[in-house]
Amino acid sequence: MPSLTKRDIVNAVFEKTGIPLKHVRNAVQLTLDEIVGALAQGRGVELRNFGVFDIQIRRPRVGRNPNKPEWEVQIPRRASVKFKLGKELKALMQSFDEAKLDEIEAESLKTKRGPRKKNRVK
Repeated sequence: MPSLTKRDIVNAVFEKTGIPLKHVRNAVQLTLDEIVGALAQGRGVELRNFGVFDIQIRRPRVGRNPNKPEWEVQIPRRASVKFKLGKELKALMQSFDEAKLDEIEAESLKTKRGPRKKNRVK
């Protein structure tokens, strides 16, 4: 089951409403631009029954290179986006049965890249 893309959303709205594709594409893009703009200003975004996007400040910390654990790397303070599920979406996620969870997990494992193999010179 591939991810839902912006193109998929535009096509679905077009098919359900009959609004010209160009107008739907612009409306979807404007919506996403508003969300990004609000987050860039440090404001949260609340979409009722869907969820809330909030800015979370990550503290600076010391990281380690797994290949050379003796090396410490300073990871600076930074902002990231946190998403909290809304009531309806949370209820939907909790309603998944074991078979659906197994299906989602199997798809997720198929699409994730494994470790890259280094080209070795023979």
